[in-house]
Amino acid sequence: MSEPILTLTDAVVAFDALRAVDGVSLTVPRGQRRAIIGPNGAGKTTLFNAIAGMVPPSSGRIMFDGHDITKLPPHRRAQLGISRTFQITNLFPTLSVQDNMVLALRGLSPRKFSLFGRPDTDSVEAPRIAAALGAARIAKRADVTVKELSYGEQRQLEIALSLVTTPTMLLLDEPAAGLSPSERSMVAEIIRSLDRDITVVLIEHDMDLALGLVDFVTCMFEGRILVEEAPEGIRRNHKVQEVYLGKPRHA
Repeated sequence: MSEPILTLTDAVVAFDALRAVDGVSLTVPRGQRRAIIGPNGAGKTTLFNAIAGMVPPSSGRIMFDGHDITKLPPHRRAQLGISRTFQITNLFPTLSVQDNMVLALRGLSPRKFSLFGRPDTDSVEAPRIAAALGAARIAKRADVTVKELSYGEQRQLEIALSLVTTPTMLLLDEPAAGLSPSERSMVAEIIRSLDRDITVVLIEHDMDLALGLVDFVTCMFEGRILVEEAPEGIRRNHKVQEVYLGKPRHA
């Protein structure tokens, strides 16, 4: 097994008396595809928020790529290599696909305000943007205004935005939510084609989709880890069936 890129130790995220994440410890090896599954209210998105820095852990420790990031703000975690998509699209609808990409790339650089004065890309930015758009299968729509894209294309753009900063870990929060079957297939192909230099951790309610994309699964329930297994074991696990798929019926 390769060395871990992400390690959580007894991570707790509490909102008053509610412990949305309740003492979670997990390790994600570098290059792994990991799914975080569980019923609504299990704490999956709160766990993502804690890893990305959107909410601070109440206690515990988060290590990423050899750095203690427990108290770091989101932009510092992004600079270290963590990139994240959201359940709801978070785009600039009146700007073109290309300009959205420029903003995302420059957000972590000294040129972060330069879009408003000189929007052309330089010799470093242009190939990175082209590569990210190509990986997300949306390069042909680079000059289109975001509001003219279909919802599926907007999800593809979000993946492109998360890739343009060349992350070492990608957090995908329900990347196929609200998509048609053909669009879901497209997103699945995009994820499968990602370089193994990028560690992928995803939340996805579509069990068939999630289990077909990942090497290992963490199932959460009521803020805690219920079980961790490979996809084949998760399909057969009675605890998972009870809390996530519904209790099996007996004759």
